[in-house]
Amino acid sequence: MIGRKLEIKQLNDLLDSKKSEFIAITGRRRVGKTYLIDTVFEKQICFRVSGIQDVGLNHQLFNFMQKLSEYSTINFQETNNWQAAFLALKQYCQKLKKKNKKVLFFDELPWMNTPKSNFIQFLAHFWNDYLSKENDFILVICGSASSWITKKIINDKGGLHNRLTEIIRLKPFTLSETKIFLASNKINFSNQSIALLYMVFGGIPYYLNLIKRGDSIHTAIDRLCFEEGGMMKNEYNNLYKALFYNASDHEAIVETLAQSKNGKDRKTILAASKVKTGGPYNRAMEDLILSGFVSEEAFYGNKKRDSLYKLNDEYSAFYHRFIKPIRKKTQFNWHQIAASQAFKIWSGYAFEVLCAKHIDKIKAKLGISSVLTEIYSFELKGNENSEGFQIDLIIDRKDDTIHLCEIKFYAGPFVIDKSYAKELIHRKQKFIEYTKTKKQVLTTFITNHELKTNDYSKELVDAQIILDDLF
Repeated sequence: MIGRKLEIKQLNDLLDSKKSEFIAITGRRRVGKTYLIDTVFEKQICFRVSGIQDVGLNHQLFNFMQKLSEYSTINFQETNNWQAAFLALKQYCQKLKKKNKKVLFFDELPWMNTPKSNFIQFLAHFWNDYLSKENDFILVICGSASSWITKKIINDKGGLHNRLTEIIRLKPFTLSETKIFLASNKINFSNQSIALLYMVFGGIPYYLNLIKRGDSIHTAIDRLCFEEGGMMKNEYNNLYKALFYNASDHEAIVETLAQSKNGKDRKTILAASKVKTGGPYNRAMEDLILSGFVSEEAFYGNKKRDSLYKLNDEYSAFYHRFIKPIRKKTQFNWHQIAASQAFKIWSGYAFEVLCAKHIDKIKAKLGISSVLTEIYSFELKGNENSEGFQIDLIIDRKDDTIHLCEIKFYAGPFVIDKSYAKELIHRKQKFIEYTKTKKQVLTTFITNHELKTNDYSKELVDAQIILDDLF
């Protein structure tokens, strides 16, 4: 298994526990939650059931009882309620040998909780009344709807309150893990190519596994996203619908954020997305944040200002920028897109998202891994009296130092010319004046290629980080 060292250790520690354990696995769709459990607990799973999308109570119960009969020597009868279903599961568990840990795996749990079924209440009763009193079970619940599991299980105020003994939030692969994963499939791309692939698909194992040996980056993106029948061409249509009820609000917010490089505040999102204010907007935004699709950031130096929301999902941003607009243009392909101005604009935004997800690597290269920091973006809108400006990334250190980070993604080395040098100096001065900071302010460049060395780079750049440092 690639990566997941911490998660594997957590799971193996549960096997050595002297009591029953109740664990929740959350993470984005296609991130590998089921694969992790099936791999680590392969020999210990004694019951495994997966919820079925968009079916009612009777179908969920029929599926549950059929799976139970497959694992048991008992031919369990159909039932019309979860109380009887969990009593049958208890009867099955009581007949199992007591020596070693046994895993009960409920995959896609949110789909099993159909309206008015009382599924959660009887799951809680099953744990509280039986499993928690034993010492040889691991109850695993899993689902791509991370926001649902967070709200209904992790933060439950009823029978499951504080019952979980372990929570694993499975994240996408990092750049280095992506490189190792591709290499395990005999695909050896350069770091530059892997970064571009990451900017399109993120570190999602399922997506990365679609890359074929012999593909170039351009042919892989073309085949998956733009050719007829491409596996990623229609992925978006199911992505949010599979996770959220009434997903139209979620999709409207995502589409709105996909059009923005620097993110948007609440007021702007509401106006552009047409999502109703209050409950509909609050629920959808909370779901997107908890599920990792959207990040919420504070504005530097202005605590009273509304938060800034940014789209955090690479594929969703790429879909709205390129796939959706040209889906009906059969003669348009990725090679044409890669030569366009739209690509240059998108790649700059996508590289910023990539850098934000590898902030630990950036801090390590700066030699400040152990320094407490806060991460911000900054934008000051101009008016008739003053010109506005924005800063891609701010690393605010607790040792009285601030890094103003310039993030650039170019086909070759970035060159600081006289005009841009003047802009850097002006921007730094404006930042200091506006924020009234007393901290040391450093200019830091994060680029995919090394900066072109000249008098301006020597004079103005305090620290430089390149793409290779993020692997």
